[in-house]
Amino acid sequence: MAQEALQDGSAGRETVTSVLRACQLLGHFSADRPVITLAELTATTGLNKPTVHRLMSSFVEAGWVHRDHTGAYRIRMPVFTIGAAALSGFDLRTEARPELEALAQRFGDTAFLMVPSDAGAVCIDRVEGGKPMALAAISVGSVLPFHAAAAPVVMAAFDPEIRRRVLKGRLEAFTEETHIDPAALESHLERVRTEGISRSHDDYLRGVSAVAAPVLGRHGSLTGTISLGGHSEDFAGAEGEARAEAVRAAADRLSTTVRASRL
Repeated sequence: MAQEALQDGSAGRETVTSVLRACQLLGHFSADRPVITLAELTATTGLNKPTVHRLMSSFVEAGWVHRDHTGAYRIRMPVFTIGAAALSGFDLRTEARPELEALAQRFGDTAFLMVPSDAGAVCIDRVEGGKPMALAAISVGSVLPFHAAAAPVVMAAFDPEIRRRVLKGRLEAFTEETHIDPAALESHLERVRTEGISRSHDDYLRGVSAVAAPVLGRHGSLTGTISLGGHSEDFAGAEGEARAEAVRAAADRLSTTVRASRL
């Protein structure tokens, strides 16, 4: 095993290749895919068949995985016990923090975690990137209106009750780009819900744009949002699309964790 240790110079930490590969294999099992064959694991992971067989045989011997008479693998109870230990202390902010840090580090912008409240979208965590614009106007505890900025708009798009209240209420203009016409806002919310991502451009703070995606629990219920905000010029074209896809992927991963925590 020691011979498989690889030194990661950039991170200054030691990783074990076989353990990483084993974790990769277990990551393909889910409630929607509880049984997987050797051939499927080999095709999905890109690892060679002997390596997959060796790693899965180790899990079988440890009692973590069962191999049936057809050769297919199924997760056994010890893995669920470990999962239950993690879920017992589930906290949205704690689970979202690595996603925010990764987004901020990759793009240099500010990443946000927000949750809905009666007063508006509440920022409960943020991570600054390396770029000069730190978006100090939106800090932990800030409350944003549901009709402006990317994250609040996502909430209005994905929560029927929030949408109803927003469209019936007064729509304040923060900049020339703010949606203040109910019909136009309703149409915009439909597009956001269809695309699964919200893009804002100078509609809450001048010179600031953002992208946001919903964090959804069971049955599609809104739990919160992950968003990324910064200089408007960085959110146009291919750079903007790269940010949108990264935020969408981060929100999808967090949504999977949220749904698992409430089984």
